[in-house]
Amino acid sequence: MPGLVAVHAHPDDETLATGALLATFAAAGAPVTVVTCTRGERGEVIGAELAHLEGDGPALAAHRERELAAALAALGVRDHVFLDAVPGEPGGPGRYEDSGMAWVGTSQAGAGADLPPHAFVSADARDAARRLARVLRARRPDVVATYDPQGGYGHPDHVRTHEVATRAVALAAAEDDGDHAAFAVPVVLWAAQGERALRAAYRALSSPAVQGGLAAEDARELPDPDGPLPAVAVPDERLDVLVDSRRVLAPVLAAMRAHATQVQSVAAVEAPGLVGRYALSLGRLEPVLPAEGYRLADGGERSALRDVAWPAGVAPVA
Repeated sequence: MPGLVAVHAHPDDETLATGALLATFAAAGAPVTVVTCTRGERGEVIGAELAHLEGDGPALAAHRERELAAALAALGVRDHVFLDAVPGEPGGPGRYEDSGMAWVGTSQAGAGADLPPHAFVSADARDAARRLARVLRARRPDVVATYDPQGGYGHPDHVRTHEVATRAVALAAAEDDGDHAAFAVPVVLWAAQGERALRAAYRALSSPAVQGGLAAEDARELPDPDGPLPAVAVPDERLDVLVDSRRVLAPVLAAMRAHATQVQSVAAVEAPGLVGRYALSLGRLEPVLPAEGYRLADGGERSALRDVAWPAGVAPVA
């Protein structure tokens, strides 16, 4: 079975960006590894019950580690690595810490006002890439999934994760590490969403099928279907791989619910162009699309997509 390694910045990103891909590979019995670069120490916290964790980096990190473990279990993923704790790497960097962010526009994040002492964006990118390259040589995946150069929506840690993943793929192919031979990853994918599909899903969020199912505590704000889109949105024809979210909707929604400090208002929905909905700390409803999309990383060969024995539910776009 083809192997998959997904590289993410914080706990919850694995579910929100690549949940259907992870669950589909795992359900097929394929080897799946998730690498998480930080523990989300600076994340906002949803709900009064857990509000005391916000601003307490160590406590929030410990809690989010438990959320991540529960989410991975829901997705069927058994292999997880924190990038600052890669086995076999001498001279650890200390902790890679969530760098924080600030909203700078609709669905667009930027750098925060200050950086913590061990911010991931300030860490040695060469060292981080060396650590990830060791994981890639050891797991030898057919597919690596991560973010585009804008990090999906601009979060500094997402952008740095993209940079580290790109360097690690090149490094893994160029040299061994003493324990594992060099390995060239056949396919690198960047998470993406089709613009038309996303706008249609935004419109569907205002439909009676969605609005009638909202409980009093659910988020109510709606995205503007005609407004700016996050960087993860691309013209639909640029998508190279689609994952059928409907086949794995239950485990994906369960994984979202596991990230209770970060995700709220999670529910399945039956509406045109929409199979589920959720909200983040901003309190705005977001769609779960029927198909989770990816584009081939710059420089990748489309012919390589045909050489992967994709599990049922995952297919290159014709």
